[in-house]
Amino acid sequence: MSTNTQTFDYIIVGAGSAGCVLANRLTEDANTSVLLLENGGSDKSIFIQMPTALSIPMNTKKYAWQFHTQPEPYLNDREMHCPRGKVLGGSSSINGMVYVRGHARDFDEWEAHGAKDWGYANCLPYFKKAETWAFGADEYRGGEGNLGTNNGNNMQNPLYQAFVDAGVEAGYLATEDYNGAQQEGFGAMHMTVKDGKRSSTANAYLRPAMQRSNLTIVTKALVHKVLLDEKQAVGVRYEHKGKTVDVKANLEVILSAGSIGSPHLLQLSGIGAHEDLNKANIEVNHYLPGVGKNLQDHLEFYFQFKCKKPITLNGKLGLWDKFKIGTRWILNKDGLGATNHFESCGFIRSKANVEWPDIQYHFLPAAIRYDGKSAFDGHGFQVHVGHNKPKSRGTVKVVSADPKDHPEIQFNYLQDQDDIEGFRACVRLTREIINQAPLDKYRGAEIQPGEHIESDEDIDAFVREAVESAYHPSCSCKMGEDGMAVVDSKLRVRGIKNLRVVDSSVFPTIPNGNLNSPTIMLAERAADIIKDFGMLEPMSSEVVIPSDWKDKQRLTEAKRKI
Repeated sequence: MSTNTQTFDYIIVGAGSAGCVLANRLTEDANTSVLLLENGGSDKSIFIQMPTALSIPMNTKKYAWQFHTQPEPYLNDREMHCPRGKVLGGSSSINGMVYVRGHARDFDEWEAHGAKDWGYANCLPYFKKAETWAFGADEYRGGEGNLGTNNGNNMQNPLYQAFVDAGVEAGYLATEDYNGAQQEGFGAMHMTVKDGKRSSTANAYLRPAMQRSNLTIVTKALVHKVLLDEKQAVGVRYEHKGKTVDVKANLEVILSAGSIGSPHLLQLSGIGAHEDLNKANIEVNHYLPGVGKNLQDHLEFYFQFKCKKPITLNGKLGLWDKFKIGTRWILNKDGLGATNHFESCGFIRSKANVEWPDIQYHFLPAAIRYDGKSAFDGHGFQVHVGHNKPKSRGTVKVVSADPKDHPEIQFNYLQDQDDIEGFRACVRLTREIINQAPLDKYRGAEIQPGEHIESDEDIDAFVREAVESAYHPSCSCKMGEDGMAVVDSKLRVRGIKNLRVVDSSVFPTIPNGNLNSPTIMLAERAADIIKDFGMLEPMSSEVVIPSDWKDKQRLTEAKRKI
């Protein structure tokens, strides 16, 4: 044990999507000292910084916790991969860089679940504060924020626009900006890329703050637990270079370790459900039954088609082409190396009487596997699709008092029948969209799922075998006021003084979209709450929802092509 105990005003655990934002904002006051603890190391690898290399860091032990679930009972007992960032920038340094805020109603839903003042009107100003949108600020988009967002190569490949046109031909809306007034529809997709590089929170927030003398960053630090004095957090214990160190917090300890790490750390600290802690032989310091419960995630699979024209990325997967792409990126930070290749997208409703979109599309002008290798010889394209408002709920449970032992993760994917029916809609509606006229000159044979997959039984069997996590674990320390809420609306752990959780684990429900953007927004707003700074004024901005959503699944049935 270290005998020289240091003291800081704030201790932040986790330098990820939320932790880097907090480290920046809390050290804006030169009189405030902050310690940021991160288990991973540097993010300076080319595989992190070059957008097109996105599949590499996620599957590398050096940069990601390689978690796996318990056998998932509704997915043929498959153990699902659940990587989480273990590097400066956290999951924002290993993710796919897709920038989706979520629908406005997602945040109104948070408020309806007891997260006071977290409705869309409260959140929109902080989305804007965080962002610099490449095409200029407006009522919905930011122009002076840390986070750079754009559309990659602006849909130069004709397949991107053909996919958008196919969605419109099928009777859906077009949207000029799904992060603006209207999420529903088909249009260009946005990504966290700036000047050709990944705009992670390490690049956007932490690096500008590193020059401040009041910020101390310790990497390769494994936090063991939060130190408590009765019902008050007073510091943390962590391991670094073979030594165990206790460090004290004058003001607060803030957990930003993510939806797996934060509930696990609470449990290691004796905060959680009796049955979970007792089973792991951990003394109960504070009974809080919701810790690790309410776990949610997005699933997705991909439709694959052969392409009649040699215009896809399948023609760029050879070593020589990769070398040329990489060299151009190193020299100029542009070209195919400067995009995640998800440049068009769609958000639709799975059925009538669904108020806002619950299905999301990422279009990719290539047919490749999740490991980044070609799915077959020749050219192809695919669209990733998922039902994004699941009702199934899972758990994160500590297994022992040893912080090196990974927690037990169980999502219970597709436990709820509504989720199964949502994926049936994904198959049928997507097949219909891809078979529209704008894609006729490109579309070849259906590779996956295969045209023979038609009945409910066949679709269900395919989905159980083919779906993968979209890597959006969340909601495991939910915000609210009911008996299972872990934090209140100011993100304070209920019943424990000077302890907060600030990351995607506090979401009451999962938004319709990728989670990096709402996590950054949450941290921006949390920083003002923590500093007691004066919140940004709520914005009453228009939200476009079709007037006939109760009766129709799309704009019109006139252009449907089965």
